[in-house]
Amino acid sequence: MQLLHTFRYIPLSAIRSVARAYAWFINRQPNKGMLRKVLINLKLAYPQLDDAERLVLAKSSVVKQCLSYSEFMKCWAMPPQWSIEQIHTVHHCDLLKNAFSDTRGTLLIVPHLGTWEVMNAWLCQHTDLTIMYKPIKEKAINQFVLQSREALKSKLVPTDMSGVKLLFKNLKSGGSSVILPDHVPHPSGGVIVPFFGIETLTSTLASKMAQKTKCQLVGLSCFRRDDGKGFDIYCDLLDHADLYNPNIEIATARLNTEIEKLINRSLSDYMWGYKRFRHVPNRPNIYQ
Repeated sequence: MQLLHTFRYIPLSAIRSVARAYAWFINRQPNKGMLRKVLINLKLAYPQLDDAERLVLAKSSVVKQCLSYSEFMKCWAMPPQWSIEQIHTVHHCDLLKNAFSDTRGTLLIVPHLGTWEVMNAWLCQHTDLTIMYKPIKEKAINQFVLQSREALKSKLVPTDMSGVKLLFKNLKSGGSSVILPDHVPHPSGGVIVPFFGIETLTSTLASKMAQKTKCQLVGLSCFRRDDGKGFDIYCDLLDHADLYNPNIEIATARLNTEIEKLINRSLSDYMWGYKRFRHVPNRPNIYQ
């Protein structure tokens, strides 16, 4: 048995305690590592905050990111039923079920927000998901995650043109697909549009799918509850007309605006440690 599978036998409370301790060490070093990247991103996205406010928010974000990573490990080690049992409340579930019944298909927009991995098993109870999967370089971790994905009975497609074609085919047949829209793409797969007011390279894949299929767009996010009683899922219908605009820059910019709204529901739960602003025109690498 892989060492990573031992997470199945460790209580979630213990895993979270280790994550909080790790976050405590990270938060003692504001000039390097994750906290430094979080502070840079927050200064760009929320310039109206003063330094003290930004530092408090950044440290909270670091703690939540560490918690989410630890929860992912537990989720991947456990059978799907464990994840289903962690879901406490699903807000606007009827909206999601209506989308799944639409013959145009449903594209689930899942940004790097909260603990999204936990809701996958719950989703697979209600629809057959097609998910893009990029193999992880570390073979042991890749096998660990892949086994978890396969246990969900979802269809995995590669993150290349063949996978994109399968996503389109799935949507056109009325199926459901998932995209994490806030990855930094290869320049050929993106356009420069605002994200939190910063002109930055943004993936066009979700917007192109919406343009071509007229599918339903639903934003999904999953947050741990403050009372410790599992997680809540939020379903948001994304139906602004500009999301389907034939101008790809307008459509992509609008999707970024919708993602901002999802993030602002629980700002500290976003993965601000990601180098989202790596490609900003006329600026040197802001993370160096």
